[in-house]
Amino acid sequence: MATPLRASERAYQALRDDIVEWRLAPGTILGEVEQAARLGVSRTPLREALSRLMTDGLVASQSGRGLVVTDVSVNNIRELFDVRKALEVKAVRLAAVQHTGTTFADLEREFEAVPQLLARDDSDRSAYFDLVRRFDAAVDDAVENDYLIGALNSLRTHLVRVRRLAKDNPERLTAAAREHLLIVQAIVARDAELAAHATHIHLHHALTSALAMAAESPLRAAN
Repeated sequence: MATPLRASERAYQALRDDIVEWRLAPGTILGEVEQAARLGVSRTPLREALSRLMTDGLVASQSGRGLVVTDVSVNNIRELFDVRKALEVKAVRLAAVQHTGTTFADLEREFEAVPQLLARDDSDRSAYFDLVRRFDAAVDDAVENDYLIGALNSLRTHLVRVRRLAKDNPERLTAAAREHLLIVQAIVARDAELAAHATHIHLHHALTSALAMAAESPLRAAN
């Protein structure tokens, strides 16, 4: 039987999901009374959850307003992708050399079928983003480096928010799936150089698209 989550953990997970899924937009004020009532917890576990979100960089203290959801600006995105390139290129190189089993071969077939997946997916693109999450998890499993995985997971907290900007752009999602497919195929072939090159290309296109969408998004705060 699963152990029930502590109230602070439940509040943390709920608020984190709401932020990365854009249900709580940048600039949203997180009042203690309101959020405690909404989440069904007392104020003490809520404060613990908000403290963790501040450490994650998803919540910040703003003078005169209290705690607010942090912005996703053009500068944020550029900085994220600078770090992302270094970490993900290293990770796919290791995955290409070290992976075992059929996980990446299975993912290859799923990425090939993304056009059909998008046609039947919900408006939040839940199935598509779950596929991307499982690709990330497969890379982590193959890497077997706790420090690299920890750095990647910390970064992904913010990247998920950026990725969600594309949920209403099926053309970009389809193109990103083709880019992921090339990475997966290179890993299956144990070609570390090709995997790294395909990742460079994917991140270049992902950054270009993210900057354009951030500039156009009505949810985006000023740079």
